[in-house]
Amino acid sequence: MCATCNILRQLLIDRGMSPGLAMAIGNEAGERIETAAPVVAKKAKRKVSAYAKAYGAAYRSLRRKHTLKSGKLRKGYTHKRLVKLAHAEAKRRRKR
Repeated sequence: MCATCNILRQLLIDRGMSPGLAMAIGNEAGERIETAAPVVAKKAKRKVSAYAKAYGAAYRSLRRKHTLKSGKLRKGYTHKRLVKLAHAEAKRRRKR
């Protein structure tokens, strides 16, 4: 028996139907549902590149370094500037 059949059968029994009748109806309905809705294969996730990992690490370290206690960025530092610095840092890290 499939998982869908078991769930339907248990719901029908919980609602007060006799187990024999619930089994028959659950099997019939479950088979119909299984054939109508085929299982879709999961899409494979992309592999994160070494550069993306280096960039992420560089950005996080710069963000920590230039953030105030209140959560705001230090004067003169914007997200745009941090991204530019992180790309440069990642490039340097990859050369090593």
